[in-house]
Amino acid sequence: MTDLETRTAGRPGASGPSGALRRAAPALLGYAAVRALGLLALVLWSAARDKSAYTLLTARWDSLWYTRVAELGYGYEVRLPNGDVHSNLAFFPLLPWLERLGAAISPLSYADAGFVVSLLASLAAAWGIFAVADHVYGARAGVCAALLWAVLPVGIVQSMAYSESLFTALAAWSLYAVLTGRWVTAGTLAALAGLTRPVGLAVTAAVWVAVITAFVRSRSGGDRDGAPGARHVLGMLLAPLGAAGYVLWVGHRTGKGPLGYLDVQAGWRNGFDGGVAFARFVAGRFTSFPGALAGVGLIVGVALLVWLYVVCVRQRQPLPLLVYAGLVTLLALCASSYFGSKPRLLLPAFPLLFPLALGLARLRTPRATVVVCAVAAASAVYGAFWLNGSGPP
Repeated sequence: MTDLETRTAGRPGASGPSGALRRAAPALLGYAAVRALGLLALVLWSAARDKSAYTLLTARWDSLWYTRVAELGYGYEVRLPNGDVHSNLAFFPLLPWLERLGAAISPLSYADAGFVVSLLASLAAAWGIFAVADHVYGARAGVCAALLWAVLPVGIVQSMAYSESLFTALAAWSLYAVLTGRWVTAGTLAALAGLTRPVGLAVTAAVWVAVITAFVRSRSGGDRDGAPGARHVLGMLLAPLGAAGYVLWVGHRTGKGPLGYLDVQAGWRNGFDGGVAFARFVAGRFTSFPGALAGVGLIVGVALLVWLYVVCVRQRQPLPLLVYAGLVTLLALCASSYFGSKPRLLLPAFPLLFPLALGLARLRTPRATVVVCAVAAASAVYGAFWLNGSGPP
């Protein structure tokens, strides 16, 4: 439990679904406990404010857009007084499809199905995060990584009828498949991730980088497993199909060609400007004293993300993880979208938590437990306060 360099391959009891589940059980139980605490805090806080916690989780903000896609299909849009057009074509289809499926085979409403999907997907994501960290650093670090993902300040989003949990689950297991040489599985899961969120590009890039690296190593004679074969190529070809297929369909639907999806996003004032808009937003916080504190907090937060990524590089994380986490972070910080959304957009960048997980894993169990419990309590209170206030835009 203290050897963080031990790999999972070949360990007794680690093979097979039942063995893998037993190995992941501490991470999954700990994750479920943290999220249950967050939901309890939300229920109590919402009741004190005469609000419905369940409505906040399933029928506010983007949750409504997903359920409308599930119920009505694509084509719904809202025209704002300033001329902006908010089209539901901006929302990728996998979550609405699962909501529609859940409503079709059960008495659940679309919103109920979305909530169930997110709960199950969040557990799958925690398991995937554990599996990746366990493979690279060992089981103790894997448990710590799953717990750290649970106690993130905006971790309550993992329990909402949003697509973050579903995407993170698909991304984590795709990356695990890459690390363990399951190329067709990796490509299939990457394609599904591409049907979930635009940032599915990051999963595709990770798969492609891994395959290209395998080809380069085989050419130089450094790959002891032999030259990459048809499965590598098939995984590569499958990976971009989800995102590319949806984007091309939107272009055909709007009549604006391959770039039609960008026009849809522009209607939401979303785009990629290299972080210029975000920098202006941060600078604007310094025009007043209370706002200056928020500006300092934002700068510290960005610096922390950069520092964590540098530590990931220095700790020699596998290249697919570095590519994936780097692209997720870059797309989140450099998009000109709603600035309040950036913390939740960073939720899928779980490899950034691995340096912290390693540090936590080195603590004695009692001390690590105290740290996790304290942070979990703070996260639960913040999540309840946040959803009852501004919440995710």
